[in-house]
Amino acid sequence: MSEAIKHECGIALIRLLKPFRFYRDKYGTKLYGLNKLYLLMEKQHNRGQDGAGVASIKLSMPSGQKYISRVRSNSNQPIKDIFENIFNPIKNIREKTPALLDNDKWMKDNVRFMGEVLMGHLRYGTHGVNTIDTCHPFLRQNNWMSRNLVLAGNFNLTNVDELFNQLVELGQHPKEKSDTVTVLEKIGHFLDDENQRLFDKYNNQGYSNRDISNIIAEQLDIQRILSRSMKDFDGGYTMVGMIGHGDAFVLRDPNGIRPAWYYQDDEIVVAASERPAIQTTFNVPAEKIKEVLPGHALVIKKSGIVSMDACAPERPKTSCSFERIYFSRGTDEDVYRERKNLGRLLCPHILEAIDYDIDHTVFSYIPNTAEVAFLGLTKALDSWLSERKKLKLSKLNYFNDTSTVEQILNQRIRTEKVAVKDVKLRTFITRDDTRNELVSHVYDITYGSVEKNSDNLVILDDSIVRGTTLQQSILSILDRLGPKQIIVVSSAPQIRYPDCYGIDMSKLGDFIAFRAAIELCKRKGLEALLKEIYHKCKKSEHLPASEVKNEIKQLYAQFEDDEIENMISEIVKPAHIFSNIKVIYQSIDNLHKAIPDHKGDWYFSGNYPTPGGNRVVNRAFINYMDGKNERAY
Repeated sequence: MSEAIKHECGIALIRLLKPFRFYRDKYGTKLYGLNKLYLLMEKQHNRGQDGAGVASIKLSMPSGQKYISRVRSNSNQPIKDIFENIFNPIKNIREKTPALLDNDKWMKDNVRFMGEVLMGHLRYGTHGVNTIDTCHPFLRQNNWMSRNLVLAGNFNLTNVDELFNQLVELGQHPKEKSDTVTVLEKIGHFLDDENQRLFDKYNNQGYSNRDISNIIAEQLDIQRILSRSMKDFDGGYTMVGMIGHGDAFVLRDPNGIRPAWYYQDDEIVVAASERPAIQTTFNVPAEKIKEVLPGHALVIKKSGIVSMDACAPERPKTSCSFERIYFSRGTDEDVYRERKNLGRLLCPHILEAIDYDIDHTVFSYIPNTAEVAFLGLTKALDSWLSERKKLKLSKLNYFNDTSTVEQILNQRIRTEKVAVKDVKLRTFITRDDTRNELVSHVYDITYGSVEKNSDNLVILDDSIVRGTTLQQSILSILDRLGPKQIIVVSSAPQIRYPDCYGIDMSKLGDFIAFRAAIELCKRKGLEALLKEIYHKCKKSEHLPASEVKNEIKQLYAQFEDDEIENMISEIVKPAHIFSNIKVIYQSIDNLHKAIPDHKGDWYFSGNYPTPGGNRVVNRAFINYMDGKNERAY
């Protein structure tokens, strides 16, 4: 994606099922859990670079001793910063009093983060705020061990206002109106309620308060707490939580929008956002790593018992397709195959665009995340060329026309590394007239890779969201090579609708596809349609969420896909360049063929999996029409 967008977050959870000495004897260190947490977070570094956090819980600690530790960082290298904070005190012990490192009890009593339950989080901020207070994990503290809650997640809720008001009606006074704090307090409320239920039950039976605390720790019903908490959640989420006494959970939304994977054996239970992160960190095969089921919670009791508990009614699974196109690590075997398929399925459309003239076409890609799709495209092109060679050869007399045979056999798909991003370049100057000049030099080109005024240049991108980088930078740079035509190809379909489930694509006016549709309306005299849609959106504000429809679909229904493509091509072409410009997008049908198990395509189709999505897209249109440059959620 040549246009960086803020997105996603990464979660990590490790539960050690054996004593620390077991890991020292088998793996050579009692820091096994912390070392693995570090690796698990580094292997998901792609999911969050705005901040990070780690928390741990020590099991069965005596009263008066700290059992919850937390550290967060929003530095330029937050993971490094956090683990230096964790490991430096241990390094000092090793240098000064190394014998203490062999004392299990001393280590657990005196070394922070020497806990059996470990949580990590990587943050990408979707609202542009990057303070330490916005970094996960969040902590809700209480003097009763089983009422402490540590929470982190990869999520966004569409109905924060509604949930906030529910808390206020309960008599609470949340410190801020954000989805993270609201979720923390919502789960915390039902955690308190479950504690009180058990306390009342056993208090009436004559048990002492101390005995009741132990019973609560054993009998706390995590499934019941989470089922009651998430009843009114509308959004996409994976949440990881720890209760002070040692229970832990991973909760996934009922539509499975956000990803969650886990692995367990007799030594550990581990959960993460990325399957290959678990594979690499623990050296286990993919088939042993399971998905946390949508609407379920992976619950790990203090006792070490693990269960997969249903917490919400079953809904259609609409896992995010953008995960597979761009966000997830391409080292996952399924993601790798799917991205190759995305490139392969573009082949017919591209060949048509170049009029099948491969002799005068150079194929390349930008940025690096599009490389796998590019491999799929080139394989499809090679297969097409092989078939064409067979057909041509079958019509020749090989003995009398050897030169033509040689010419046919020597045909190749021409691939080049045309554009390279200069990662060292930073645009510190903020004035638009000078900043745009600097932005235009973020990419370098490989001179001589294209025959001037003769070649087509096909550039594959994984997605084209706003079109601004194409317009302000990439096309101008590529034009310097002198191609007769530049064809920019997106392996994702046209992004027409905002996201509201955790990815920073929230304003309709930012999308090049939406701007193209608006321009087509103006040219075809359909301005009245925009007003009609606006009034429908305004009317929907007062409807129950279940009755709200996506009114913006009516806008796109007026035009064929290629009409919008052609308008996008016109919009992004800088006035000063000489090359012809054509922009091509993946079709939604091909998206589903390439990625059959991740049907969450609301960015492209407008088919939101929750009622809150329809409300958000309508509000985004109202904001656009009212000239408000703000988020719709």
